Amino acid sequence: MSNPSRRKLITAGLAATAGASGIAVAAKLADQYGLIPPDHGGIYGPGQTLTYAAHRLLTHNSLAREFPRSQISNPAYVNGKPPKDEVFTRLQAGGFADWRLTVDGMVARPASFSVRELKSYPSSTQITHLACEEGWSFIAEWTGVPLSHVLNLVGILPQAKYVVFLTIQRRWWGSVDMEDALHPQTLITYGMNGGNLPAGNGGPLRLRVPRQLGYKSLKYITHMTVTDSVKGFGKGLGASSPEGGYAWYAGI
Repeated sequence: MSNPSRRKLITAGLAATAGASGIAVAAKLADQYGLIPPDHGGIYGPGQTLTYAAHRLLTHNSLAREFPRSQISNPAYVNGKPPKDEVFTRLQAGGFADWRLTVDGMVARPASFSVRELKSYPSSTQITHLACEEGWSFIAEWTGVPLSHVLNLVGILPQAKYVVFLTIQRRWWGSVDMEDALHPQTLITYGMNGGNLPAGNGGPLRLRVPRQLGYKSLKYITHMTVTDSVKGFGKGLGASSPEGGYAWYAGI
């Protein structure tokens, strides 16, 4: 059976079971096809699973909307202030020349990249909308290296399922599945609106996942781990966001 046909069949099954027997039954169907998010436990688990599975099946390879330059927000919204600790302040004073993005885990060639190295790779630019679950949003031009390019450089292993991201603010971390990791619009951004990515907006390096809500686009990323399970990270829910009450998958 072709992938499109299989997706149609599974989608129809999810819709039918959700309507006829409740979302718990739909969640069991999603489990058969490995469409279970890390935060599937608890009373909201079946609903989280249904949302994730339905999005994965209905929006497979879809693109986030891109906007004309005339719609770029001026000024761009800044949510929070840059870190004030000594390490970030020192790196910022040096123009982030010593900032490193380390990649390890289920990869053939673990590596560490400087911002300068990342800027030397093929770049991608998009004008997309960053929307926060708290109600604020803005449109900006984001420039960076596709995450897929970096993953190709290190050679992800076949059993990999997630990419976990750590930031210089250790309490903030997250992960995406391989579909979003390899999606052409998912970027490691270093530029915004024609200049360097401002520190207030996550510079020098910010993950950009335009198909999900803003909290998935983590600021100040320093470390990526490719893995087949997120159970060994934090509370095993896939990110700090579900530990604080938000969903791991935040598709829009």
